[in-house]
Amino acid sequence: MSTLTLTTIQTNLQWENKAANLQLLKEKINSIGEKTEIIVLPEMFSTGFTMQPQLFAETMEGETVQWMRDIAIANKVILTGSIIIKEGEHYFNRLIWMLPNGELGYYDKRHLFAYGEEDKHYTAGKKRLIASVKGWKINLQVCYDLRFPVWARQQSEAEYDALIYVANWPEKRIRAWKTLLCARAIENQCYVVGVNRVGNDGNNIYHSGDSLIIDPLGEVLYHMPDAEDIFTITLEKEKLEEVRKRFPFGKDSDQFTILP
Repeated sequence: MSTLTLTTIQTNLQWENKAANLQLLKEKINSIGEKTEIIVLPEMFSTGFTMQPQLFAETMEGETVQWMRDIAIANKVILTGSIIIKEGEHYFNRLIWMLPNGELGYYDKRHLFAYGEEDKHYTAGKKRLIASVKGWKINLQVCYDLRFPVWARQQSEAEYDALIYVANWPEKRIRAWKTLLCARAIENQCYVVGVNRVGNDGNNIYHSGDSLIIDPLGEVLYHMPDAEDIFTITLEKEKLEEVRKRFPFGKDSDQFTILP
C-alpha cells in the first residue's frame, strides 16, 4: 500500500530579509538526514508576513522561485511554501508546489486576512490546487484559509487524501489553529499537515509554531510548540482507507457548489 514521506520545517524567519531566510532554509534542508519526498516551509518563508509586497514581490521567473527549483532538483524532493508574487498590477500570497524535475504548480491564497489588512495589499485566489503524488491527492492551502471549512471540504467522496496548510499564525490565536486543524482532519477524513513559524515578526507579533500533523481520526501524530524543528514522518494510505471504510461518512455529506 502507498506511503508518503514528508518533512516539515518550523523555523524563525528574519523579517523582510530574503537573503538571510533563503540561506537559513537551504542549510536546514541540506541537514535533513532521512529520505523524504516533500518538504513543507511556512507561509511567506522568504520575508515573513509583510504588508509591503511592492518592496519584496518577485515574478515567477524571480530569485526565490529559481531557488526553490534548484533545491527541489538537487534534493530530488517536492518543495512547497508561499512567497510574494506580482502579476501585472496584482500581488499574490502564492503557494508554490515545486517538483523534483523543476516543473511547478501554484495556489493563490483565497482568504485574505482583513484583520491584518492583507486584503488591502494582495489579490485573492479563485481556485483550489489539489496536487497528485504517488497516487495521493493533496489539497494545498494557506494560513487564514483554515478558518473557512467550506473551502477545504471534500467536494466528492475521497476527493483528496491530505490537506497541507502553510502559515504565519500568531500565538495569541493558537488555540484556534490547533482546534481547526483537528476539525479539518476529522470532517474530511484525511491527514492534515499544518506548518507554522516561530518567533517575533517585524510587528512584534509572536508566533509559537505549534506545527501539527493529524491523522484522519483527529489523532495528533506530531506537535511542536515554541521551538525550531525539522520533522520527518511517513503517512500510510492503508490507514486512511481503513478509516474511510470503517466510517463511511462521506456518502452522507451534503452536495454543494463553491461560487467564484
